[in-house]
Amino acid sequence: REKCHTRRAAVRGPDAAHRGVYGIAASDAPRRKNFEGREPKPRGPRTNGGGGAAHMPTQYVRFSGAADLRMRLVCATLSGRALRVDDIRVNDQSPGVRDYEASLLRLLDKLTNGMAVEINESGTALKYKPGIVTGGRRINHDCGASRGMGYFLEAVLSVALFAKKAVEVTLTGITNDEAEMSVDTFRTVTLPMLKRQFGIEEGLSLQIVKRGSAPGAGGEILLKLPIAKELKNIDWTDEGLVKRVRGVAFTLRVSPQTGNRLVDAARGVLNKFLPDVYIFTDHHPGDGRDGGGGKWRVKKSTPGFGLSLVAETTTGCLIGADIASSAAKAAAEELGSTFGDDEGGEALGGTEGPGGGAGSDEMMGAGGLLSGGGGNTSRRGRGGVMVPEDLGAAVTEALVAEVQRGGVVDSSHQPLVLLLMAIGPEQISRVRLGQLTPRAVQTLRVVKAFFGVTFNIQPEHDSGTVFLSTVGAGIKNISRRA
Repeated sequence: REKCHTRRAAVRGPDAAHRGVYGIAASDAPRRKNFEGREPKPRGPRTNGGGGAAHMPTQYVRFSGAADLRMRLVCATLSGRALRVDDIRVNDQSPGVRDYEASLLRLLDKLTNGMAVEINESGTALKYKPGIVTGGRRINHDCGASRGMGYFLEAVLSVALFAKKAVEVTLTGITNDEAEMSVDTFRTVTLPMLKRQFGIEEGLSLQIVKRGSAPGAGGEILLKLPIAKELKNIDWTDEGLVKRVRGVAFTLRVSPQTGNRLVDAARGVLNKFLPDVYIFTDHHPGDGRDGGGGKWRVKKSTPGFGLSLVAETTTGCLIGADIASSAAKAAAEELGSTFGDDEGGEALGGTEGPGGGAGSDEMMGAGGLLSGGGGNTSRRGRGGVMVPEDLGAAVTEALVAEVQRGGVVDSSHQPLVLLLMAIGPEQISRVRLGQLTPRAVQTLRVVKAFFGVTFNIQPEHDSGTVFLSTVGAGIKNISRRA
């Protein structure tokens, strides 16, 4: 052992720091070879994971402003690409992300696994890294009282089709609102459209358990969505002629005669054009009293009523329009004060005003829902509530305006159809729409940023409609075999 130590010390010289451990430089050392006699490949820098390439910075798809944040989140989830949004309502009196947008993020978190969200202190910057869409059953989510359930249903529908498991989700909140597509329109127009045009045939259902109006909310629905391997390409250009009209008139904590007044007002206009008109009435007494003890509950459902109409054409196209009226919300809008408890007034204050909950970003392209009632100058009753006769006439005029607008779908469904075409198979899809809404134009920009899909737009001046064609991104659900 002493001889070995003496020999090792003799070999190592004063320049041992520049040479190997035993005085052999790296350039002089013989290269080791593998079993096949080849020189091994140089390894990259080691990471915390045990090997492989160095960590690459996240590549974000960047946007500025809060315009149609819902569609951006949906496209980011479907494409698997990270999203970054800056300057979210920076010029508004209350800047940052709204409570309903935070609620949508929580809902996406329940539907996915591995999602990561970063929001700065002021709420004006958002970083979103999507996870894997898992789906599942017994998912419960409270949508709050700021926006209707229609705001969340479109996002859930688009994402759940590409989940690992079928989705069964229970949503609570506002079922019928003036600004959003109602659950009745979603059940009678959106779901049949998926069955007839995009190949989603089985497992689609929506059950309305309880009605809810703003600002008290209290509604509840049960939505069941299957998973799909991939969507079908469509060639949907024939509008057809209207052959029948169906509808639902709901009343919540008001007299049941209000529903009959809505039906009579709508039929008075529609029967001038076609005889096949049938409108159902759906009365809900609400949960104002506890049936057992007879005591008032702490949170009561808000009185309200509304009407949803669907026109079916000879080629199977469905055109919808609906408006709902809430006594509390109308009073708060006109008088500037709350109707009922303070909790409802705060919920209203977060959604109204310039640049408020929706503003020009989400209200753009609310479509036919507001086309009939927005410019209506008819009389209003006590507290600013539109009387049933005027509301029924307003919904009917909105439906007639949607039919006159042209296209195979109404204006509120344009963004959804364009999104489903963009994520469809790598084949040509064509559709005929009416005049594009601002939200539909924004959807075209978003799908181009995430999927690289562009649309060929050809207007038809005689009918005022637009033909759009594209080749889809070919997104498939690998969790489903067939």
